[in-house]
Amino acid sequence: MEITEIKIFPVNEEKLKAYVTIILDNCFVVRDLKVINGTTGLFVAMPSKKRKDGAFKDIAHPLNNETREMMENKILAAYDAELKRGGGSGAHDD
Repeated sequence: MEITEIKIFPVNEEKLKAYVTIILDNCFVVRDLKVINGTTGLFVAMPSKKRKDGAFKDIAHPLNNETREMMENKILAAYDAELKRGGGSGAHDD
């Protein structure tokens, strides 16, 4: 599996820094990943849905740490590149 495209949609909030859309193998899209500024730095949160009990449950997520690290490294590198290009806060409309 390869991430063949990453779209970054920066936002200007305290913890939420961007929404992300990725395309896998040029044929499968995953929307609403989030770049979050946590207590130990930036990390990528998977798309999730709020359940009736108030807890959040991932809709899609990697099944192992190697895949999670690969995704996070590529997404955070794309986020950094977007910031260097001057990508400011924008609308989340993909």
